[in-house]
Amino acid sequence: MRVDCHMHTPLCGHAVGAPLEYALAALDRKIDLITFTCHIPMEWSAFGQEGIRMPLSDLDRYIALIADTTKKAEAFGVEVLCGIEAEVFPDLGHMEHMDAVLARHPWDFVLGSLHAHCLSYVSWLKENKVKEDQGKIDCYFRHLIDGVQSGRYDSMSHPDVIRTYGVVNQFEPEAHEAVIREFLQTLVESDVCMEVNTSGLNKGDFEVHPDPLIMDWAAEAGVKLTMGSDSHHPLSVGQHFETVLPLLREKGFCDLYYHRQRERIRIDLPEGLPEEAPRLLPD
Repeated sequence: MRVDCHMHTPLCGHAVGAPLEYALAALDRKIDLITFTCHIPMEWSAFGQEGIRMPLSDLDRYIALIADTTKKAEAFGVEVLCGIEAEVFPDLGHMEHMDAVLARHPWDFVLGSLHAHCLSYVSWLKENKVKEDQGKIDCYFRHLIDGVQSGRYDSMSHPDVIRTYGVVNQFEPEAHEAVIREFLQTLVESDVCMEVNTSGLNKGDFEVHPDPLIMDWAAEAGVKLTMGSDSHHPLSVGQHFETVLPLLREKGFCDLYYHRQRERIRIDLPEGLPEEAPRLLPD
C-alpha cells in the first residue's frame, strides 16, 4: 500500500486541478490513498489570505468537495480522506480562533505547520528582536516543540521549512542539533508523527524535508513518519517518492503512518515507485 498524505485544492488560491484529478493521478502512480490538507482559514491577514488559504466562508465547500471526490474515487479504488493543514504559532490568541475552526469538522488528519516565511511569523521575530539566523532557527524549533505538546496535530509538516524562502541565510542541522533532537524526542514522548515532505526537492537547497541528517536523528529516536508530496498540481502527486522511499529504508525506517478519523494506522514502508522523468513543478 502507498499513501500520499498532503495535497491541496484550488480553494487555497495557489493550487490547480480538481481534487478528482489528483485522485486519478494517484491511480496512475499506484498510490492507494490520498489525504487533502488545504490550509486552514485564519482570522489574521498576516497569515496570508487571498492566494494563500481559503476564507472561512469556503470551509464547508471544501469539505463537500472532498466528500464528493471520495465517492467518485471509490469507484476506481483510490481512498480519499479529508484533512486540514493547521498553523503553529506562538501567540495563543490566534490559536483560539483556529481551534474553533478545527472543531467544526471531524477531520481525518490534522497537519501542524509553522510557515516561518509568512508575515505572521516574520513579524513575531521582529517584535521579539530575533535577528540572527541562530536565534530564528532555535525559536522555530522551540515553537514546533510547543506545537507538538499542544495536542492539536497528528503530524508536524515539513519540519525544517525555515531553511527555504529566504528566512535565514544558512541552515546547518549540526549547528542546532540540541534543539532539533529535543523536538524529535518531544514527538516520541507526545506520540505525534513527523512528516517527510518530498516537495523540498523542488526548492531552496533541493533537499527533502526534513534534511537527511535530521532523518538519521529521527530514526535513532524512534519517530513515526507520515509522508506527503505537498501537491499543488495533479502532476505532483507522489512526486519524488521513487527517490525518498529508498532513502527512508537506508535510514532504518520500516513503516509509515496515515490517519483516518484521527486514528493512526501503520503500513509497511512501500517499495520505491518505478523511476520516471522528474516532474519539477512549483509549490
